[in-house]
Amino acid sequence: MTEASERVSAISPLPAHLRGGVVAIGNFDGVHRGHQAVLERALAEARRRGVPALVLTFEPHPRKVFRPEIPLFVLTPPPMKARLLSYLGFAALVEQPFTRGFAALSAEAFVTDVLDRNLGISHAVTGFDFHFGKDRQGGPAFLMAAGERHGFGVTLVDAFRDEGAEVVSSSRIRALLCEGAVAEAAGLLGYRFTVDSEVIGGQQLGRTLGFPTANMRLSPEATLKEGIYAVRFRRADGTLHDGVASFGRRPTVDDNGAPLLETFVFDFSGDLYGEICAVSFFGFLRAEVKFDGLDALVAQMKRDEVEARALLAGVRPLSDLDAAIAF
Repeated sequence: MTEASERVSAISPLPAHLRGGVVAIGNFDGVHRGHQAVLERALAEARRRGVPALVLTFEPHPRKVFRPEIPLFVLTPPPMKARLLSYLGFAALVEQPFTRGFAALSAEAFVTDVLDRNLGISHAVTGFDFHFGKDRQGGPAFLMAAGERHGFGVTLVDAFRDEGAEVVSSSRIRALLCEGAVAEAAGLLGYRFTVDSEVIGGQQLGRTLGFPTANMRLSPEATLKEGIYAVRFRRADGTLHDGVASFGRRPTVDDNGAPLLETFVFDFSGDLYGEICAVSFFGFLRAEVKFDGLDALVAQMKRDEVEARALLAGVRPLSDLDAAIAF
C-alpha cells in the first residue's frame, strides 16, 4: 500500500504547505461512491486552482457522541480512511475532534474558527444537505453566505444515486455487510470492503489441521455477518495472496469465544505475528456451521478453498481505487 494522506488535527492552524487549499467537508465513513462524487469535485477544484486538496472530517463519528448506547459499525476507521483518501489524491485528512463542546459551537464559530482561522481554506466542497453548528443552525445557504463574507468559495454536490436510483449511503452498506452481501456492498463502495488489523496468536488448531490461519480481531462493533468468505490478503510489505477467511466464533471448537477473523492465506508459509495486514472481501461462501467432529470440518475447509480459488481467479478491479486496495 502507498503511504496514507497526512493526518492532522483541526484544533490548531494547519502547516503552511496545507493552507489555502480546497477542503471537502463531511464524515465520509466508507468513502463510498456517494462520497467519491463530493471528493472528486474537491480534487478537480484543487487542480484548477493549483492548491492542496484536503478532507475535513469528524472523529469520533458524531453518532458515537450523541447515541453512545447504540453501537456503530464504522466502515473506515481513521487510518483506513486516510489510506483511501491518499489513493484518491488528497494531501491530508484533517480530523476535527467531535465532542459535545464542539457540537455546541455556533455555525458562525465553526466557519470563523475552523474553516477560516485554522484551515485558511480557499474553497469548500460538501454535500447538498450538510448542516453544522449548534442545533444544526448552519446549512448550505448559511455556508455560501459565510463563504462570501470570509472570502472562500463553496460547491454543493447533489446526492449520488446508484443504478437503481437509490441514494448510496453508509447505512445501506452497513446493512449489506450485516447480511454478508460483500459483493453488493462493493458495488456501492466502488471497491472491495477491506479491514486491517494486527495479526495475533491463536490456538494454532488450524496449523494442526493443515490450514494455518492469520488471526485478526475486528472492532466489537463490526457487525459483518459471521461466515466464510473468499478474500484477498495484503501483507504489510504490500505482497498479495488469495485466501479464504472465517469470521465468527468457531462453533465446532470454541462456540463461546469472541468473533475472530481467521484467514487461511493460500500459497504462503511464514510468520505473520505482529504485522498489520489487510483483508479484502470478495464473496460470501457460506454461513458458519457446527460440524460433527474435526474430520467433517477439514473436509468442508478443503471445499471452501476450492470454491474461493475459483471465485478469485477471474476477478477484475471495480475501479482505480479498488485496484489500489485489493489488486
